[in-house]
Amino acid sequence: MYEKWLVGVDLGGTTIKIAFISHNGEIIHKWQIPTNKSEKGRYIPIEIAKSIDQTLAELGEPKNRLMGIGIGAPGPVNLVNGSVDIAVNLGWENFHLKDILEMESFLPVVVDNDANVAAIGEMWKGAGNGAKDLICVTIGTGVGGGIISNGKVVHGINGAAGEIGHLTSVTECGTLCNCGKTGCLETVASATGIVRLTIEELISTHTPSKLRDLYLDQETISAKLVFDAANEDDELAKRVINRVTFYLGLSLANLANALNPEKLVLGGGVSKAGDALLVPLKQQFSRFAFPRVNKGVDITIATLGNDAGVIGSAWLIKEKLRNQI
Repeated sequence: MYEKWLVGVDLGGTTIKIAFISHNGEIIHKWQIPTNKSEKGRYIPIEIAKSIDQTLAELGEPKNRLMGIGIGAPGPVNLVNGSVDIAVNLGWENFHLKDILEMESFLPVVVDNDANVAAIGEMWKGAGNGAKDLICVTIGTGVGGGIISNGKVVHGINGAAGEIGHLTSVTECGTLCNCGKTGCLETVASATGIVRLTIEELISTHTPSKLRDLYLDQETISAKLVFDAANEDDELAKRVINRVTFYLGLSLANLANALNPEKLVLGGGVSKAGDALLVPLKQQFSRFAFPRVNKGVDITIATLGNDAGVIGSAWLIKEKLRNQI
């Protein structure tokens, strides 16, 4: 008797990552397909189901080897019926993802928000290392998050828990955010926010910096270049990073003071800066965290990278099926 496989799906705006995963969370086979956003994304679940069947055929495996599909989707998810309330970049509004994918695949499906799913992945097989109380912060173009308390994802009353990027405790009168508010953490701690703060510094000060020459030459800058310059002791870059980690440290300390997590895991593109981000962030976090909270938490970089979504999604369907037994 062979072991049944779980299917994990990480639905992104450009690509859809899919994997066959064992019950222990090990990736057996993974691949990706482009995200077809034509006709308001109506073909996405159809193409996921077709790709799963095609890959099974290529591997010479029967359909009954699969137990079910877990999928992490962008935007707020209705946990009752598995629909996605809105995903602007896909063209979805009240899109019945679970029902359509079940109909196309003939497999049970469970859906959750992609940030929550990444947090689950890190809890199960990544930097969370099995921690039951965990906050996962994804710092990329924006700032997302997933909160796990006592081994369960915190969803809130209508699925909006974990919107860490929209904390406004640090800079209420700041820049307008895509959500319509001003001063959200996302506007100052994301890759986009780091670039904006750097350009503001370049314009408003005369501090010598290699970033100034790069900006004048290329008319653009990146968060990576800012961290690289800070590592080389560039004064202006260090000032920007200190500002970013102040905002991030204060916000995460406030969050940790409320939740008392065991692990605080940083993922996303900006987290690749490693110690250049982690060291000053820990200093700022310690300034604002309640001493007992600070003593209990381990702040660390995510380890699963792009696999966090598919692994966390597989855990979703595993737990759903286990709870039905």
